[in-house]
Amino acid sequence: MNTAPRPTAATTPSGVRHATAGRDTRQAYVALDLGTARTRSLSSGGFAIADRPSAVGSASAVGSGPDGTSAQVRPIRHGMVADPGACLRLVHLVLRDAQLSGAWPLERVLTGVPVAATASDRRALSTAVSEAAGCEATLVEAPLAAAVGAGLDIADPRPYLLLDVGAGIVEAVAVRGGVVVDAAALQLSATTGTGLLPYAMEGVVDMTAALLRRLPEHLRPAARENGLTVTGGGAQQEQLLQRLRAVLRIPVSATPEPQHATIRGLTRLCLQPALAGRVTAQGR
Repeated sequence: MNTAPRPTAATTPSGVRHATAGRDTRQAYVALDLGTARTRSLSSGGFAIADRPSAVGSASAVGSGPDGTSAQVRPIRHGMVADPGACLRLVHLVLRDAQLSGAWPLERVLTGVPVAATASDRRALSTAVSEAAGCEATLVEAPLAAAVGAGLDIADPRPYLLLDVGAGIVEAVAVRGGVVVDAAALQLSATTGTGLLPYAMEGVVDMTAALLRRLPEHLRPAARENGLTVTGGGAQQEQLLQRLRAVLRIPVSATPEPQHATIRGLTRLCLQPALAGRVTAQGR
């Protein structure tokens, strides 16, 4: 388990000019959540979230393996692009759903990205998605999208705490006035089908407690009152929620269907250009 670097602070761009500003919200869009283990998408013509493993066949593989299956490549590691070529193939597969639903040609694509992603990570993701989609991709920090999907009022001047527990990366953020004002991340080297391993769980709890302590003293009462919202597939691990409650001593709750919080938020942002313009991560 490695601590992911916190990117340097940057101002939020004035708007999502390339993908949403001044456009009819009925035009074709795709919300795209590329995760380490699962990739989820929803297009303007679709009726349900498409959910598939974040894996594609190896471009160099010849034939099949001993068990009759072709070699698989996972292009996303710790929520970031590890194999650009494989990522492009994965996005092409995902966008077939948009084509089948009639959402084509696309006018905009909103894609989640970890807060901890570097400028290079963001360029790699934007390039892969833009090339496959045929339009410019707009990046939104995944915890912000998850907060929107969880129904939080991210524009509130009072701070909210959110913990997004993914398969490859866990991010704890403080959100205030539509921006992430502080964040911490842990990259996970291993998870299980039942959730975080014990050592990883303690690291996540300690990281979240440290985030709360770093808030300015005058903001802590409001943050404690608002409590901690937990999203991502790992939010279904009751033992993690219990440990967070015991250590933080604040209300802790998992949002309904927490694994879909990010894709729900991205979809809502596709339909709300003004709000999307406030939370875009394009300029990070």
